Amino acid sequence: SAVEVGGSAYLQAIVRDITERKEMEDQVRQLAFCDPLTKLANRRLLYDRLNSAIATSKRRGCYGALLFCDLDNFKPLNDTHGHAVGDLLLVEAADRLKRCVREIDILARFGGDEFVVILSELDADKAESVSRAYMVAEKIRTNLSEPYALVINQEGKVDITIEHRCTASIGVALFINHEASQDDILKWADTAMYQAKKAGRNLIRFHD
Repeated sequence: SAVEVGGSAYLQAIVRDITERKEMEDQVRQLAFCDPLTKLANRRLLYDRLNSAIATSKRRGCYGALLFCDLDNFKPLNDTHGHAVGDLLLVEAADRLKRCVREIDILARFGGDEFVVILSELDADKAESVSRAYMVAEKIRTNLSEPYALVINQEGKVDITIEHRCTASIGVALFINHEASQDDILKWADTAMYQAKKAGRNLIRFHD
């Protein structure tokens, strides 16, 4: 605000440190949109980003793809060694997934041992888009099938390393300029994923 002192005008300002408030806002945003274990997008943010990818597909006339990934033998690890070890596997799987996608792609933990990848702006040609989506899916399948060395830190004791093999079944659904809903696309990819499991697991299947 402007004040007048001795016939001269001065500008008076109040400076506040809002760093703490911004940090609080960031924490609230992270809790709302991120999975606390893997730090990936959660289901709420996934739906928002999928909506954006569908809009981009319509606007640019390019295919997008949604990949639904389910770890094949996650439950036996949980049952044998407990949820803490299962969590270690999920964190490692998330890190491997991050290395398989581009910065513009969306990676989310859908729930449990299920992950979703949204590939946006593939190509206007369907065959080329299928090829690109398959390459990413195969890269994911290969990386997730590598052996896991899960280290359990024990205070005052020697760390324990548990070796585990875990493959993934992957369903893929392409989308472009159509009126399908987010739930439709997710259902298509989920159905394809179950087809991969029924066919023997550690496989990739596309929604027809």
